[in-house]
Amino acid sequence: MKFSCEKAILLAAINTATRAVSSKSSIPALEGLLLQAETSLTVSGYNMQTGIRTKVDAEVTSPGTLVVNARLFGDIIRRMPDDVIVFSADEKLNVHLSSGDTDFEITALSADDYPEMPVVEDEFSFSLPQKTLKSMINQTIFAVSTNEARPVHTGSLFEIEGDTLTVVSVDGFRLALRREKITPAQPFRFVAPGNALSEVEKICQDVEEEVGVTMGNRHLLFEIGGTELICRRLEGEFLDYRSAIPRTNPIVLTVEAKALMTAVDRVSVVISDKMKSPVRCRFDSDCVTLTAKTGSGEAKDVCRLSGDGDGLEIGFNNRYLMDALRFAPADTLRLELNTGISPAILVPVEGEENFLYMVLPVRLKGSDHV
Repeated sequence: MKFSCEKAILLAAINTATRAVSSKSSIPALEGLLLQAETSLTVSGYNMQTGIRTKVDAEVTSPGTLVVNARLFGDIIRRMPDDVIVFSADEKLNVHLSSGDTDFEITALSADDYPEMPVVEDEFSFSLPQKTLKSMINQTIFAVSTNEARPVHTGSLFEIEGDTLTVVSVDGFRLALRREKITPAQPFRFVAPGNALSEVEKICQDVEEEVGVTMGNRHLLFEIGGTELICRRLEGEFLDYRSAIPRTNPIVLTVEAKALMTAVDRVSVVISDKMKSPVRCRFDSDCVTLTAKTGSGEAKDVCRLSGDGDGLEIGFNNRYLMDALRFAPADTLRLELNTGISPAILVPVEGEENFLYMVLPVRLKGSDHV
């Protein structure tokens, strides 16, 4: 096996595929990258849950397939000169790497030890621009659950109806929803694992080039340029988000996302993992007063808004409220409230309702007053 490839191109492929490599596995080959040199070079990483395969241009003089340790191979290529790298391996799997005056000798593993990645049958598929999928994942993945008791909620729901794609994440304390128009496709839905979506977001670029998404019987395939990511679908009953979101809320306020986020951030200074406390919000006419009190100290700030909160007091987990404000893809938000124990809804003031964030309140005790 022998090929030559530009360092930058090879390193980019290694970095991409390594995201799916097992850091520790009982199968040594899974701690490695599968290299397949044919007409081009394919670099693959697989951890039995998620697989990433990326194809790059390389000058192949002798085709072949083998497995190299991902960490060692990446470290070597990173330190080699910025030039063409020549990779050659003999029948005993001894690998020689050279570039300019730099040479390395390492030992590879047989590709026969590398588990085969699943083949994804095309049951349903759709496509959308990379930049669109990247932003939809970015603005919902923060609300994916980390609680393995409900595995289906450790992923995001993808739902297609007509020309609309809806992505929903929920963790029991908050809900994040994003909608975008796509080329009309057959109605279908699936739940993609959060850790796989996190890798999809990193691979996607801020470009109009399309991502192909294919749903198979048990797996999903994301095709992003010359890279493919394969992951398992999550099974189970996802939350009926439509009935979970209350939309007949009597209190409707308009607020600048950045201004409210800054105020929450200020009063959060006295809150820590050791000193937990909700942020108490009192909504009056044209303003909200935010307070927090812990053993570390007390904080208070006021944020201007439009509308009358009628003196409603409601407590929030500071991080959950901050996340919703930070990821909201709009400067001005409509805040919908009902009672001190009802969820708060954040949606855009103008244009189509292409996102919605729901944050559940924290029950306030009298001692939470500042």
